Amino acid sequence: MVRLDHMIDAERKYHEELKCPTFDTEPWVAGPSLSERRVAIISTAGLHTRDNRPFTLDPGDYYRVIPGNIQANDLVMSHVSVNFDRSGFQQDWNVAFPIDRLREFAQQGIIGSVADYHYSFMGAHDPMSMEQEARTVASLLKKDNVNAALLLPV
Repeated sequence: MVRLDHMIDAERKYHEELKCPTFDTEPWVAGPSLSERRVAIISTAGLHTRDNRPFTLDPGDYYRVIPGNIQANDLVMSHVSVNFDRSGFQQDWNVAFPIDRLREFAQQGIIGSVADYHYSFMGAHDPMSMEQEARTVASLLKKDNVNAALLLPV
């Protein structure tokens, strides 16, 4: 992501004046309070464990499972787009995979717990082709008793 101070004046001004959307305070679905939620991360940054194969553009190569006990040095980004900016991730993995923040929230009692498994999709694919894989991930989330997902469309 480009820093505002690196943008041309007109583009920076546009982004600085962009209105942030507001949302209703009512949740879309009922469920336990945040302090009772089990949270998983779902990212589109093309992340995978160091010992797993890199992403490709092959049909069906849509997501990877990331264990909840992963350490920063064991997480790799292999997003296939040459235009994809990896610099934020290289400086702080929490930019694309905020597991440290979730662990802190769980320790502080803000959330109930952190899931045993998280998921990263390759964002360069057409989302309409991923329905079956999305259903598979949904069933994996259910098995892990996840009742909240932190979505990171990177």
